[in-house]
Parts: sequence; C-alpha cells; structure tokens
Amino acid sequence: MTSNNPDIKSRLSDVGYFSTDGLATALQLAIDLGRPLLLEGEAGVGKTEIANSLAKVLDTKLIRLQCYEGLDASSAIYEWNYQRQLLSIKASEFSDRDAEELEEHIFSERFLLARPLLQSIQQRKSPVLLIDEIDRADMEFEAYLLEILSEFQITVPELGTIHATSIPHVILTSNGTRELSDALRRRCLYSYVDFPDMEHELKIILARLPNIEQDFAGQIARFVQALRKEELEKVPGIAETLDWAAALCGMDIGNLLEEPEKIQSTLICLLKTESDLKSIVPEVTSRMAGQAA
Repeated sequence: MTSNNPDIKSRLSDVGYFSTDGLATALQLAIDLGRPLLLEGEAGVGKTEIANSLAKVLDTKLIRLQCYEGLDASSAIYEWNYQRQLLSIKASEFSDRDAEELEEHIFSERFLLARPLLQSIQQRKSPVLLIDEIDRADMEFEAYLLEILSEFQITVPELGTIHATSIPHVILTSNGTRELSDALRRRCLYSYVDFPDMEHELKIILARLPNIEQDFAGQIARFVQALRKEELEKVPGIAETLDWAAALCGMDIGNLLEEPEKIQSTLICLLKTESDLKSIVPEVTSRMAGQAA
C-alpha cells in the first residue's frame, strides 16, 4: 500500500463498507495506477455503494453517470443551453454586435451545460466518477467512452479541447446484461463482486442498524444467506436485507421463531416478483427460520 492511502480496507470499514481483501486490493491498485476499475456482479451486491464509499474515503466528490440504452454524448458529456442562447440572440438584436461576435458569445462556456463526463475532468480535486451499469449503454457509446478514458480530454467543436484539471478515479459497474468489449476490459482493472458471506452481511446489518440485537442480526443474516440458495427469479441484495431487518425491528420482532405470520408478511421486503413470493411458502419460511435461529 502507498503511504498516502494506507490500509484502504480499514478506511472503507470506517465509512460503513466492509470490503473483501481482493476488492480492497483492486481499489488500491486503481488509485495507485490511475486506471479505471470495472466491477461486475449480480444486481444488488453493492457495486454502486463501493463508489459512494470510495468517495467518502478519499473525501472527494462523487459524480455519477447512469447508463441506459440510447445514451448519447449530449446526456453524458455536454450540451448547449439552447434556451439561454436564444434569449441572448434576441437580446442582441438591438446591440452593435456583428454575426461573428454574437456567435463567439453564445458559444462560450457560460452557455455550456456540463454533464457527468465533462464535470468529472473539471474538478480541482480528483472526483470519483461512477459509470453505472455500462452494460446498458450501446456499443457505440462504449467506444466513445474508451476514447475519453484514454485521453481525459474532451473536444467541443465551438470551444476547442478541454483538458482535465484533475484525473478522476473511475469506477464502472456492470450487471452482465451484455458482453462488454475486449477493448474496454483491457483498459480497466477488474474485480467481481459477489453477494456478501455470512460474516460480512452480519457486519453490514450491525453497522446500518446499530440498535439491533446482535443475535437477531445473526438470525437475519443466516436466513437471507439460505434464501439466496433457493430458486428465485430475483435474488435479494444487501439493500433488501437491510429493509427487511428494519421492518422486523419496526414491528418489534426480535426472533424469527416468533409470530410466523408476521414474518411471512414481511418477505415482501426480500422477494420482488409474484413467482418468488409464491415459491417461498410458510413451510419454507419456517424451515429457514428454524435453521437461522
């Protein structure tokens, strides 16, 4: 580890994120080498939270680009504030500006709307740039993104090339809905993020719900670990675990063997499809609760 980033794993735990050794190493290397880090894994494993936590550790700004099908440069990089430009043009009708001066005026930085990619290279202090769910974007956008990540400069035809004030710490996430290009994978460091094991899930529950009893938190963690082994359409993630734990505490339930009907009704916090709710019948819930307790 470098002297300016000692023990990033413990620093992440200080802000409530409990990292594996492999992920901590990947984050540290991404910082040290100035390389983007690609995080792959199932939805709900906490990939986005890694970027949030890293921004806290580095005491810097988090800038997020949420990817989707059809994402284009105007949404991700910059666009012109057309309304302000039109107003300025109308106001200039009664001025002495010639056409060249007017064009130079309305295509100045004051009329430029910086979107996440441009914002990320204009910060005084290196931000964390989260490019979330890159697998949702089109291959064309992925190729354009590669160009930006290799140069960290953006060309605006009307203004010229804008060079990075600082180089962002880039984290890309993917849920694996499509295969990413080899070129993008080569550009990035890589880490696969899995669902937390029992120990990590318990730590997360205790950290986010400090008033919960440790024994009960252990029951919840063991139940969810068992639930993920069932054949489900949508496996519950960490956020669902925390929602369920908060719901149980709010209903003054302190043991999974108590009030089985209430516990069954709270499974809507964990199960998010009709078929999953139907598949986890009370007998299955009772069995897993008994094993967890």
